[in-house]
Amino acid sequence: MNRNLQDSGYKANGKMPQNIKKRFKGMPLLHFILLLSVGYLFISLIVIFLISSNVKQKAIEDLSREDARQTAELIFQSLYSVMSDGWNKKEILATIERLNKAAPRMEIMAFRGQPVIKEYGDIPGEAELREADPLIQQALNSGKEILKTGSSEIRYIYPVIVSEECTRCHEEAQPGDINGVIDIRYPIENLKISLSLIINIMLGYFILIMALLFVGLFFKLKAFVVKPITTLAAIMGEITHSADLSKRARHGGWIREVHHLTDYFNRMLVTLQDFQYRLEELSVRDPLTGLYNRRKFEQLLDYEVDRATRHCRSFCLIMIDLDNFKHINDTYGHPIGDMALQKLALLLKGQTRKSDVIARLGGDEFAIILPETDFDHGFSSAEKLRNILVNSALELPDCKIRISGSFGVVSYPHNGDGVENLNIAMDVAMYKAKRSGKNCVAVLGENENCAEMEIFKKGEFLRLAMEEDRIAAFLQPIVSIPGGLHAYEVLARIEEKGKYITANEFIHAAEELGLTVELDKEVFRKGIEYLVRHPVEKTKLFFNLASRTLANEETIREMVAFANKMEIPPDRIVFEITEREALPRISELSHLIDELHELGIEFALDDFGSGFSSFLYLKYLSVDYVKIEGSFVRQIAVDRRDRIMVEHIASIANQFGIKTIAEMVEDEETHALLQTYGINYAQGYYYGHPRPGTMNRQHRKSSQGEAV
Repeated sequence: MNRNLQDSGYKANGKMPQNIKKRFKGMPLLHFILLLSVGYLFISLIVIFLISSNVKQKAIEDLSREDARQTAELIFQSLYSVMSDGWNKKEILATIERLNKAAPRMEIMAFRGQPVIKEYGDIPGEAELREADPLIQQALNSGKEILKTGSSEIRYIYPVIVSEECTRCHEEAQPGDINGVIDIRYPIENLKISLSLIINIMLGYFILIMALLFVGLFFKLKAFVVKPITTLAAIMGEITHSADLSKRARHGGWIREVHHLTDYFNRMLVTLQDFQYRLEELSVRDPLTGLYNRRKFEQLLDYEVDRATRHCRSFCLIMIDLDNFKHINDTYGHPIGDMALQKLALLLKGQTRKSDVIARLGGDEFAIILPETDFDHGFSSAEKLRNILVNSALELPDCKIRISGSFGVVSYPHNGDGVENLNIAMDVAMYKAKRSGKNCVAVLGENENCAEMEIFKKGEFLRLAMEEDRIAAFLQPIVSIPGGLHAYEVLARIEEKGKYITANEFIHAAEELGLTVELDKEVFRKGIEYLVRHPVEKTKLFFNLASRTLANEETIREMVAFANKMEIPPDRIVFEITEREALPRISELSHLIDELHELGIEFALDDFGSGFSSFLYLKYLSVDYVKIEGSFVRQIAVDRRDRIMVEHIASIANQFGIKTIAEMVEDEETHALLQTYGINYAQGYYYGHPRPGTMNRQHRKSSQGEAV
């Protein structure tokens, strides 16, 4: 794909490559339209000039014929009136001469025909002129008018036809004979043309020019601009419909912008095709090592399960978790750590078959599918890889690193009959290898299979719930005696299909798999967000913290910083610790409690009375609350011994200046006894924001109440 990108001549810097520029030999659209307009204007002017010459000639002929006919008719009537008065030849010639003088640029001549010559004789010198002029002869013979137009002169010969009235004087003539012709000559400038005719002709020429330009531009733009763009749009639609990025638009037309558009569209297709290839690779490959990623591994594992089921075969899975890889990153830096992972990937490729599937599941975890491999061969392969890994030093810049790994081996169908069960079995085997001291190969025994897998199933369920934000925070009200609502204890629940799963269903798995820190942070976040949504309420929130969370002072400080960011006063936060969590690190915990006390955060000792040294904690830990273990409180209304213990716990706590709280009290008789001891108590789970002083039965809800 990259080679195709280079061959196409495109560069990543956004500049147009030279080979594309060489192909752009077309004309810019603006120049094309300008040249086209000028060209069609020039052609139109030539056509109009040619047409106008003919039109002009025709107009001159039509106008001069009419004008000459009128002039000839006037001259004839003038001569006729002279002849009707009995004038002789001399007088007639004088009349013609006067007419010529009246129109100095017009020449008028009269020629006699044969009837008149026979009757009155010919005029001296006229015969030579008449015989020398063929047009005169033609008009005398045919009796038809003749119009001849030249470049500067118009000549009109008008035949005088004998009528009934003429026979009175010309007795020998017959009607229809030609008595003579009147020859009129005058320059074209004397031709009279109307203004409306000129305007109509100019308007007609203008409309004709515009029509020619429009038609020419329309067809040329359609051929050189519209058609290539339409073709390009069709290719775009086809590519969009079929999602086939291998198609390319063809170059067409003479327009440079169209070439630009086509080439850059093809360039975009090449780039998209390259990106598609890279995205496909990234969707199935780990970008660091080039191995398959978790998503592709799951697909290939599902395929291998189907294939093994169909052919009744077995296969093995090996999971590898590098030991103490965080130490390498911290010591040598993350770039060296990344190079170590790359070297390890090459090592695994070199020690496995081509048919084996190697994947990096994330971080320093790898997995291998060994198709058509029984459990014994799978175990020996894992042991071989472990020995190679331990005995081989990874050559890195300026250093050599030795890495060990914990291996878990499971087989199909012995350890699982599906993808989900096999994944859980791999995690269980890996967890077993880690607990066994690392740098070993672990398998699942018959007895431990179900119990361990159940823990990992719940762990996966919890992980998925945290990823999908399905961790819900329930509020358990703590009632102050006297005074009503005092605080809430925030409890973790998981929302699943409209129901809520209590913490005892998943907390053990969270502790076993090290998920308690993330769970505590998520519950703390939701509790703080509840206080933000209810700024008027001044109640405290009690948060249960796991031992891993308490051991991680950085996490505690992050939680406090989050509360400060949300503008929640520290004195509204109470952290709960249990005796079991306090005993292993009582000195460090005492220091942490003192440090957070200075910020205003309070502490409560949970499940008090369940340990063997409960009262010792009251001496060394500066807690603010003691929560009496529920088993002591539930029977105080009917068991005298429970009442004595609860009464003495409350008395000692009060003398230490510590408030006491009883867990999950529901019946009214127990409420009354707790009031006599001055012990606050917790009851039911509430949604939202109960009003202080209204803690009665109509507000209580069951332990499967609603989440905050």
